[in-house]
Amino acid sequence: MKKYFLLLLSISFLFSCVPSKDLIYLQGKPIQKKEIKRINDIPYKLQVDDMLNIDIKSSDEEMVSIFKKQTMGNYSGRSSGSNSGGNSGGNSGQNFGSGSGYFSDYSIDSYGNIRMPTLGEINVLGYTTVEVRKKIENELNRYLKNKEDIFVSVKLSGIKYTIIGEIADPGPKVIFQNKVSVIDAIANSGDITIVGNRKKVEIIRNSISGTEKFTIDLTNINAFNSDVFYIKPNDIINIVPLKQKSWGTGTTGLQTFTTIISVFTLLTSTFVLARNL
Repeated sequence: MKKYFLLLLSISFLFSCVPSKDLIYLQGKPIQKKEIKRINDIPYKLQVDDMLNIDIKSSDEEMVSIFKKQTMGNYSGRSSGSNSGGNSGGNSGQNFGSGSGYFSDYSIDSYGNIRMPTLGEINVLGYTTVEVRKKIENELNRYLKNKEDIFVSVKLSGIKYTIIGEIADPGPKVIFQNKVSVIDAIANSGDITIVGNRKKVEIIRNSISGTEKFTIDLTNINAFNSDVFYIKPNDIINIVPLKQKSWGTGTTGLQTFTTIISVFTLLTSTFVLARNL
């Protein structure tokens, strides 16, 4: 009996515990390349439900006020426009769904349009923020005489993503930065749990051409060279579980040992009771 117990214990330690190498991010040495690679430098093309922050400035603020959105944020005392995410400090948990930019920014509707005061509906689906800025400037030129006195800024209202699976704080998030890496997104969500697979993080991306799924190994330093190291708005990050979770014997040596002892005690007690009957 003792021999079987030791064999079972050895097997459990071999297969149940999560090795430390599976828990450490960005291991190894980066590959040195002579050429400079531009990673994820393709401009993002806007999609339905994206939020845009559009700011129009001029020395004559009264003149351009007719093109600006009057928001509920002004009524409630909150700052509007480009300051809607200014107090976030890059964190998103408490700001998502709080309405800080919902009333001041422009949401792209199901037809790909935004609706601006005076200018009316403008189609922005599939355009970059730079192209939208030029489009708005052209529309403004129809109304304004002094065209050089106008400054237009168009940017995404933070990068929204949804993270699910083996993560400490799952759910939809927004990070108020121009560029967000998958490491940023995970750190902003409380890190991957001990039974999350860091070697096979899935990124599901919806685009105009359809839905795509990518995987990235975050335990490898060369993850920096991946085309999906930087996420895009509305990406879904799925942290799949390791096999150790489905086995249910524990994620550390102590947990495995405790589980095996409990099972062995139960089997021994059952065997002794069965003999005494």
